[in-house]
Amino acid sequence: MNAHQKFYWVMAGILALLLIASLTGAVLSYQVRTEAGRAVVQNLNSRIRAWWVMIAVFAVAFFVGKDTTVVLFAATSFFALREFITLTPTKRADHLPLFLSFFVLIPVQYLLIGYGWYGLFAVFIPVYAFLLLPAFAALAGDTDGFLERTAKIQWAIMITVYCVSHAPALLLLNIESYQGQNALLIFYLLLVAQLSDVLQYVCGKLFGRTKIAPIVSPSKTVEGFVGGGLGAALIGGAMWWITPFTPLQALGMSSIIVLMGFLGGLALSAVKRSLGAKDWGSMIEGHGGMLDRIDSVSFAAPIFFHLTRYFFSMT
Repeated sequence: MNAHQKFYWVMAGILALLLIASLTGAVLSYQVRTEAGRAVVQNLNSRIRAWWVMIAVFAVAFFVGKDTTVVLFAATSFFALREFITLTPTKRADHLPLFLSFFVLIPVQYLLIGYGWYGLFAVFIPVYAFLLLPAFAALAGDTDGFLERTAKIQWAIMITVYCVSHAPALLLLNIESYQGQNALLIFYLLLVAQLSDVLQYVCGKLFGRTKIAPIVSPSKTVEGFVGGGLGAALIGGAMWWITPFTPLQALGMSSIIVLMGFLGGLALSAVKRSLGAKDWGSMIEGHGGMLDRIDSVSFAAPIFFHLTRYFFSMT
């Protein structure tokens, strides 16, 4: 099968699941009687509606092509960075570094992917931006909380721009007998990461008893992580046929995505709690902000990219 045929089969399965989920959510809305039950069902239905939108957006990007996919992720990084900076206090002296972050770093990072310049893409932010942004901030002459302010901006850029950009960077890989199908790797990464989030949420609500980090993320439980993570990893293994991996390799890769996604959600939840916020924003109904939805991807994407490049790419 070619890339489009594989995509059609995967989309058919996802649409069938979403339809079942939507019908189930509608039935549950009429059956629940308690306030707590209504809140859970309402949250679940909001997530399902958001999934319909996200799947539609990704489908359009897949069919339009590489450039649209890169632009889509650039916009994702822009909104996620805006949410991070909105919750993170900055000062007037930070205006120039922030301007450069939004209107220079994001465009350049994604243009490098568009042009296929891996060598500069890999070092542009962790080397050049890391060194130059604090220097520009220092020119403003404000040393009050300089280290803390600089660290916040640099960490925001690494998480929302550099790490996220590794998802569309999968299009750069030259994998034997897989030419023209790299977009399916992006879909695979996002699907496993998002399924893991959803299944961990559902398993946590149904079976969760032992909290992993109650202060950081009260909803994360051992039962939710094990049950949801195992389910997502097995689904990822079963989807080996849309990847260049064998079934066993796909299971290993999906397990890594699940683990890194969990750690990403946990780390960014700690950041939110330290700032006294429940969500990064309210951009996506039922999901909070953009960064709430891609926190798992931001940690999983670089690891998945480099493992795929090292073990499967010919260049």
